[in-house]
Amino acid sequence: MVTAAPGYPTGMSAADPRRPAGPDAGRVPPGQPRGRTGDEPRTARSPLTLRLLLALFGLVVCGVLGALWLTAARPPGGTRGPGLVLVLLAVVALADVAVVAARLRRRRRG
Repeated sequence: MVTAAPGYPTGMSAADPRRPAGPDAGRVPPGQPRGRTGDEPRTARSPLTLRLLLALFGLVVCGVLGALWLTAARPPGGTRGPGLVLVLLAVVALADVAVVAARLRRRRRG
């Protein structure tokens, strides 16, 4: 069984060179990137393609349902609120599609 020095995770000791020393050990100044923690793979990337597909799905579904709701909700009997919310969500999904597409282009360029 592996035991650790007091205050250190299992497998690390006070003399471990991977652990910084001093009163500010482990602190990152505000606004500075944290860097790798060692837990994620070196080639980790965000799943932008999946996010793009989900945004396109939301754009189509909310756009179609919002348009149907707004055309069917004619006053004096209907309410336009849910249709407007769906159209707003479609606009948000469209903005997300634009952001993800730009990030994918930037990643493919290098």
